[in-house]
Amino acid sequence: MKHANGPLCSIDVGERTATTEDVDDVLESFVGGRAVGTKLAHDRIPFDADPFGPENRLYFATGPLQHSTMSFTGRMSATAISPLTDGLLSSNAGGFLSRNFTATGYGAVEITGESDELVVVHVTDGIDEPHSSGSETESRPRVEFEEVPELEGAETSEICAYLEDEHGLGPEHTATVGPAGENEVRFASIMTSRERAFGRGGLGAVLGSKNVKAITFEGDATSDVEIPSLQMDVHREAAQSEHIMKRQGTTSVTEYANHVEALPTHYFSELSFDGISGISGDRVEEKKYEKGTCSACAFACKLPTRDEDEDLETEGPEFETLMAFGSNSGVDDVVEVMKANKLCDELGMDTISAGDVVAAYLESVDEFGNAELIHETVEKIASREGIGDTLAEGIDRFHDELGVENWTVKGLEFPAHDGRSLHGQGLGFATSNRGADHMYGEFYSFEYPLVDEERALDKSGLEGKPSTLVENENLNVVKDSAVLCKFSRDFVTPDRLETLLDADYEQLLAVGARVVSLERHFNNQRGFDHEDDRLPYELPEFETALESYYAERGWNDDGTVPEETLEERPA
Repeated sequence: MKHANGPLCSIDVGERTATTEDVDDVLESFVGGRAVGTKLAHDRIPFDADPFGPENRLYFATGPLQHSTMSFTGRMSATAISPLTDGLLSSNAGGFLSRNFTATGYGAVEITGESDELVVVHVTDGIDEPHSSGSETESRPRVEFEEVPELEGAETSEICAYLEDEHGLGPEHTATVGPAGENEVRFASIMTSRERAFGRGGLGAVLGSKNVKAITFEGDATSDVEIPSLQMDVHREAAQSEHIMKRQGTTSVTEYANHVEALPTHYFSELSFDGISGISGDRVEEKKYEKGTCSACAFACKLPTRDEDEDLETEGPEFETLMAFGSNSGVDDVVEVMKANKLCDELGMDTISAGDVVAAYLESVDEFGNAELIHETVEKIASREGIGDTLAEGIDRFHDELGVENWTVKGLEFPAHDGRSLHGQGLGFATSNRGADHMYGEFYSFEYPLVDEERALDKSGLEGKPSTLVENENLNVVKDSAVLCKFSRDFVTPDRLETLLDADYEQLLAVGARVVSLERHFNNQRGFDHEDDRLPYELPEFETALESYYAERGWNDDGTVPEETLEERPA
């Protein structure tokens, strides 16, 4: 089985030390990316660690496919205890960082401790000259700690400008934290490549709590990971494809979601939006001024957008942002959503959670559609000013105070693809170890009318769906570990995945199953069980489906993981 290679680089920002460890056994069993980050986190983070404490550890990792030149491979994974969900959580980002990370020669990088000064951590390839320590000679990785008090409160573009001016490192080398991360907003993101985000779950707040403003990665390390020539077929097909996502990105699904009543509107009180024409994929495409992509990807589904009247440039909004700051907030003007998107990128916040939080606030003050208030509130959240201090805690923690319903699962705010219409996706929101996240099980991809006939499932009902959900959750672990973009689904079929990773499909799914159980087991130790697999709405035969899901996974009836399941190893 193909896998990432290189040692673990463990960086303690409190002690200002860096060491390396051989983790070949982990890499060989867990491929890379999310799976490796999860295994390391499960074994190295105390089960009772405070998400904002020095004992929490943040892992960055890529996979074997970052050693290819194939489309859909410009992504990487980050893993830590989430300050939003209080559980182990992995987040995934695209852009251009992944190959610069791989060029450091490390299989994974671990950030632990807490710095007493605001710092930038610089990670490069190679080993410093050996030095004597007692009776032993040690070699240290090339990691530098730069104190940057002048960057306190700096936004994403300011940080990127500093790193380029002072170190010659462009945004493609950086993982940064905006004011929201410094202020420990529970849904703060880690930004990379300036406008891409490790968005969900508040991992930016984890870095912020460690007083780390940015991490840079650069190097020239090479690898003996060889990816089969099939990669060129995938790349060519991506380049030749005329898929609508190449024009409209994820926003191409906006009107479909609205049509099947799966588009949350007015803080989840409705399932379709009368103002959809103002925030549709067509409106976004009209604002798109050039192609946008991730490293090595010919599919190019990103959305650089511009509005000259407002002197505004941003990347996006993506579909989920159109939902959160558009329909769910009662806004029918794509430019106003672009402004909110830009603010979140600069301040460093997940647009889904931030938009839902703002929508909850609008509900509480009866101000849906007030774009000026929305933008002011986003800034207040990032600075924890006034009402922003309350909202920065997330809906699960403030809903009673504001008198609104708790639209979260496990503390994570909902995306679109509403489970009240797409029942399998609803089940997926409940079972996801990450909480209400559509990309964990990605079941919506079976239930929309635009799905090809071979994949399509009736959106109503749950009969027969748990087994499909389990398989897709396991498959998504493999993709997040390889690391492979989810939008490769039409190009990288299971048989092609077998070839690319030199493993049979069932072996790969077994890796995925083990990782899902490791995540669940870690969270079980923090008090999570079947009571957390709950939705804020009812679905037909939900309890029966949940029992079937547990049985498929080999878990106990209460949603906990038995030791024998935890220890099962991939074949």
